Amino acid sequence: MIRAFLKKVGILPNSAVQSGRGPRIIPRSEHGISRKNISENALKVLYRLNQHGYEAFLVGGGVRDLLLGLHPKDFDVVTNAKPEEIRRVFRNCRLIGRRFRLAHVYFGHDIIEVATFRGKTDDCAEVVHSAQGMILRDNVYGTLAEDVWRRDFTINAIYYNIADFSLVDYVGGFADLKAKRMKMIGEVEQRYREDPVRMLRAIRFACKVNFSLSKELTEPMTKLKDLIGHVSSSRLFEEVLKMFHSGAARAVYDHLIDYDLFGQLFPASYQSLQQTTYPMDALLKIVFHNTDMRIQQQKPVTPAFIVAALLWYPICIRAQHFLDEGLPLFPARMQAIEEVVQEQIRRVSIPKRIIQGAREIWLLQMRLNKRYGKRAHLLMAEPRFRAAFDFLELRAQAGEGREIDALTQWWQAYIAGDATKRRALVKALSAVRR
Repeated sequence: MIRAFLKKVGILPNSAVQSGRGPRIIPRSEHGISRKNISENALKVLYRLNQHGYEAFLVGGGVRDLLLGLHPKDFDVVTNAKPEEIRRVFRNCRLIGRRFRLAHVYFGHDIIEVATFRGKTDDCAEVVHSAQGMILRDNVYGTLAEDVWRRDFTINAIYYNIADFSLVDYVGGFADLKAKRMKMIGEVEQRYREDPVRMLRAIRFACKVNFSLSKELTEPMTKLKDLIGHVSSSRLFEEVLKMFHSGAARAVYDHLIDYDLFGQLFPASYQSLQQTTYPMDALLKIVFHNTDMRIQQQKPVTPAFIVAALLWYPICIRAQHFLDEGLPLFPARMQAIEEVVQEQIRRVSIPKRIIQGAREIWLLQMRLNKRYGKRAHLLMAEPRFRAAFDFLELRAQAGEGREIDALTQWWQAYIAGDATKRRALVKALSAVRR
């Protein structure tokens, strides 16, 4: 009777569920997920797989966010169809991935990711591990009952069944969502070793849904932080982008600092936090807070702005070394930019288009001080001027110094002024210069 009750409320221990007592099935009448809130293209994929005789479920962050009343951006589908079978069902499909074989179903710019159920990996030749225990390749397929144990957190292991609109919950994720708790499926340290990105995912999920992180999840992070250096730089960029565009970037930043993971992602930025010449911590907190506000207001955000903030002071510090060696300011800054960027992309591979956007913001910081004659007017015509000026304002807010405060105030007056006011500002500046 006790086991039946625990199973009914979704808190049956993992070991009991895994031993074969089955999942908790939550009917449509007992959960709040409506097809109205699910992507039309995700529904098309689910229905078509079902019509071809395959099992099809939504799983992961999409289901989690729907249950929390949020609006998911992505919907991940899992099925018992093999990747090649998925491709036969969908002509608009492409198979990707070496570490995990996945199917991407394309609907214009919208991509629905479809994965085959993962199977048990014990003593399987298809699973390749690194010396540190990280899974390098894994294309072992299985059943729904096996797939659940391959997931990371219980709140991400709730399956939405398109066949009857019920939820399938093997690990008590539904109850954990209601209790606002994060729990790992399996032994925490082992799961982090298998995939060190799970440390970053734990922080992102907890911050996004405002859940607390237990000591069980956080204590191994300091011990295992160096494993992040073994993750591919391109995969780290994907995770960094998700963290800082989650709507909880400020909280994510604080957690990365608290658990000593920030330096694993941004070594030069972390070193800048240790000095007192520039207000690195203040600038990042302001930028992340503003990013969160824009996302909450459904305004666009640009990764280039965040990258500009993360690397600006490391560039300034590096440039000072070149200035001390006798280089003029502009060549010193240019060489510092190249070195800091190259070092950073070896750790987190930032695409060229984002680096270029950040580079334009950095270069305009040097030009904003050159306002004589027609230069101010010409600067305002630059495509990145607004972003560069916004960045200058944030530097002033962070407390970089009186010179930056004065420069910001001058530009604020110039931008707000009419033609007569602008001429007067430039003329007064020229008079002071003489």
